[in-house]
Amino acid sequence: MLKGYPLGVLVVALLLALGAASSASTNVLLARPAPELRLEAGWAAEKYAAGLNRPTALAFGPDGRLYVAQETGQIVVAGRNSTRPRVLARGFATPLGIAWSGTRLFVSSRGRLDSLNLIGGRLRVRRTLLRGLPYGRHQQDNVVVGRDGRLYVGNGSTCDVCTERDRRSATILSVRPNGRGLVVVARGLRNPYGLAFQPVTGRLYATVNGQDDLGNAEPAETLVHVRPNQNYGWPRCWANFARKRLVGRCSGVSPPAAYLEPRSGAGGIAFADEHTAYVALWGQYFGRKHGRTLVRVELGADGRATGQRVFARGFGHPLAVLIDRAGSIYVSDWERGIVYRLRRD
Repeated sequence: MLKGYPLGVLVVALLLALGAASSASTNVLLARPAPELRLEAGWAAEKYAAGLNRPTALAFGPDGRLYVAQETGQIVVAGRNSTRPRVLARGFATPLGIAWSGTRLFVSSRGRLDSLNLIGGRLRVRRTLLRGLPYGRHQQDNVVVGRDGRLYVGNGSTCDVCTERDRRSATILSVRPNGRGLVVVARGLRNPYGLAFQPVTGRLYATVNGQDDLGNAEPAETLVHVRPNQNYGWPRCWANFARKRLVGRCSGVSPPAAYLEPRSGAGGIAFADEHTAYVALWGQYFGRKHGRTLVRVELGADGRATGQRVFARGFGHPLAVLIDRAGSIYVSDWERGIVYRLRRD
């Protein structure tokens, strides 16, 4: 017993100290709230990771870590509450898509598609699968891995509205993981940015950005069900938002599954289940009238939208969307360099 302090007092003090230490340790792991976001009732937002530089794509690796592509050319790992992500690969020209197949990571960037292998916690053995792909006003967007083992890549147009010289422009491309067997899956897609496979059905969906020369209220951005050998209209047919129909020279054109807010910059997409998809609307470079939201789109058995609504707002520029097995939604904010986690409250 220390001089002047009864044993009981010392025991209580020790317990309080241990409790404080435990609380301090726990606080390190506590999520940082994100009051800047406003979500649908029953959901809460937290800042999962910060310190990123224009994050464009998200994917959980086979090791459970969150991998992030940055527009500045790096692939990084961002842990929960991290503010200084760890760089694992660099030197990509505007990487906009990453996807895992086993321990192999595929990266789509300007004009090319590459792969890296995860070995001992590091990304090694970089291999070029495709190069020389056409790009200009838009480039190579998201990449996903299909049930057939093939890779699917959104390949944007080189212009706003024009007749392309390269038949691979404004399309969805597919290639085997060894870089062989490149084919055009679907065409007439000005900038098919986000790609995701619907659970159960295996249908491939893409978000598409419409042309720029029709004013501030047209055309609609769209969500399309990508089917082989289909034409989705660009450059002579476009989605009229006010009338919710295609207009222009649209003979033989497949209609979209959903008409999204015009001028909103439709970005990443992820499915929560067979009937529910979340789409990031990046917004406008100048002005805040359109986009900067995460929308929830409900799909019917026929693959067409039955409804949509704003699920979350208050972002700078949301871009990538990812959903984990527990149903939490991860959204990268390109402007703020933050990955938000949206979870049920």
